Amino acid sequence: MLGAGGLEALLADPDVSEILLNGGGRAFVERAGRLEPVTVDLDESGVRRVVERVIAPLGLRLDRASPMVDARLPDGSRLHAVLAPVAVDGTCVAIRRFGTARRRLGDFGLAPAGVDLLRWAVRAGWNLLLSGGTGAGKTTLLNVLAGEVEPGERIVTIEETAELALDQPHVVRLEARPANAEGAGAVPVRALVRAALRLRPDRLVIGEVRGGEAFDLLQALNTGHCGSLCTIHANGPGDTLARLESLVLLAGVGLPVDAIRAQIHSSIDAVVHVVRHPGGRRAIEGIAELSGPTGLRPLYPAGSECGLPARPPRLADRAPFDAGRPG
Repeated sequence: MLGAGGLEALLADPDVSEILLNGGGRAFVERAGRLEPVTVDLDESGVRRVVERVIAPLGLRLDRASPMVDARLPDGSRLHAVLAPVAVDGTCVAIRRFGTARRRLGDFGLAPAGVDLLRWAVRAGWNLLLSGGTGAGKTTLLNVLAGEVEPGERIVTIEETAELALDQPHVVRLEARPANAEGAGAVPVRALVRAALRLRPDRLVIGEVRGGEAFDLLQALNTGHCGSLCTIHANGPGDTLARLESLVLLAGVGLPVDAIRAQIHSSIDAVVHVVRHPGGRRAIEGIAELSGPTGLRPLYPAGSECGLPARPPRLADRAPFDAGRPG
C-alpha cells in the first residue's frame, strides 16, 4: 500500500544495482555485475500501481496513449517502464540504482598517469566526449569528472532524466520534460542546450547526446564554452566520431559532412571510452585525442606519451601538462 510495495526490500539492499521486472511475478536483480532471479510478490496490477505511485508526483503518465515512461525515484534511481500490451508479456520495468559511495577515477582501472591526465584535462578546459555501451558506466564517469571542476566555476547540467549529483556550490540543473496528455509542453534536450547558453555557464555537462542536440552542442563548444563534458553511445573512439556525425545530420541543418567533421575537430579535444567487463567491472579502455578531422591519437594507454598531449589551438596559452603536478 505504501512506497514501492514488494520492491522495498530490493531497494533497501545496497548490493542490488539493477532491478528488472518482466511482468508480474518475474524479476531479476543485478548483484556484483551478475543477474540472478528473485521472488517478488507483485502481480501485473501491483507492478502498475508501483510505477504509477512513482510517476504521479512527477507529473508523468503511463497509459495506452503514452505506454513508455522515464522517471526517477526519490533516492535518485532511474526507472523506465513499458506498459502492456506494448510489452507483450506484461508491464516491463527496469530500475537502475546509483550507489551512495562516491566513485573516484582510480575505480575505473586507470594507472596513476591516466588519472593525472584526466584530472588535468578537466581542469585545463578540454572538451571531453565520454563513449561506451549501455550500462558501461558513462554517467558514473561523467559525475566523477564533473566533480573535478573547480568550485568557483558555474556548471549547467542538462539531462533527460536527472542523475548527476555534484558537490560544487554553483550548479544549475536542467531536466527535459515529455509532452503532456494533450501532446504539448514538451521540453527536449535540444531546447535546453540553447537555453543553457543564456545562463552564463562556465561548464556545460550534458548527460547524453542522442539526437539533433548534437548540432547545438557543437555550436556551443565553438563559441567559447571550453571544458564541457558529455556522453554518447558508441563501441569505440572511432565509432564515437562517426556516430556524432550521424547525430548532427539528424538536426536537419543541411551541412555537408566535411563541414561537420571540421566542427567536430575544432570542438572536441578527446574521447574517453569506457567498457563493462563480463564480471561487471567498469573500466576506461582508452583516451584518444583528436589529431585531425578524422584522426585520433591515443593518449592512454600510450606509454610515455600519456603525459604529453598536444595543446588545442584555443588553449595554447595555458601551461603544459606536468605529470607530477596537474595544472
